[in-house]
Amino acid sequence: MDIILKQDVENLGFEFEIVSVKPGYARNFLIPNGKAVIATAKQREELAKVLETRKAEEASLIAAANEKSAKLNGLEVKIDAKVGSGDKLFGSVNNGDLAEALNKAGVEIEKKNIKIPGNTIKRLGKNVAKIRFHREVEVDFEFEIVADQESIQRAEAAAKAKAEVARMDAERAANANKTDDSGFNYDNPLFEKKPKVEEVVEAKVEEVSTETETPSEEA
Repeated sequence: MDIILKQDVENLGFEFEIVSVKPGYARNFLIPNGKAVIATAKQREELAKVLETRKAEEASLIAAANEKSAKLNGLEVKIDAKVGSGDKLFGSVNNGDLAEALNKAGVEIEKKNIKIPGNTIKRLGKNVAKIRFHREVEVDFEFEIVADQESIQRAEAAAKAKAEVARMDAERAANANKTDDSGFNYDNPLFEKKPKVEEVVEAKVEEVSTETETPSEEA
């Protein structure tokens, strides 16, 4: 359903703007609350007359809007947010947060004139918002959600702890692979060093050879 807004409506449009909405939203909220009228042929004609009488004023408003939008050129805005696991935020970032950041950067804008896809942002990264300064002045603005200092420090501490656990696990595994003999003290007289089988065989062979080669006393 097409309607004509009688005042600015957040996430919808400006006064005198013709927008399309669901019939239920128009009939149950916008129209009963005096925020809009149905865009009939007659209402469209009335709107055209109003805008004609406001021509000079509208030109001034558009010029001011263009001046504000020009400040967005090359502007970098990063919004700090608390981060949980991975890139997921604790809570979310909305148009109010972006409006606050832009105002701090010298760009005057009301949050009702900023539209973020999905209305809220719940992850780190770059996003694009639609910023409207006037019915005829609209800008797509890119900004970024970054982890705040506290979240960065928490992530670094967690990474260090994980690395230490990995190091300890590797050390335990290395110790477990050592042979049991490595625990004996061969200098300890209580430890009996048994000869190897090869050594016993060689000793027997040598003994027999000696007995064979030695001449008897009777000879």
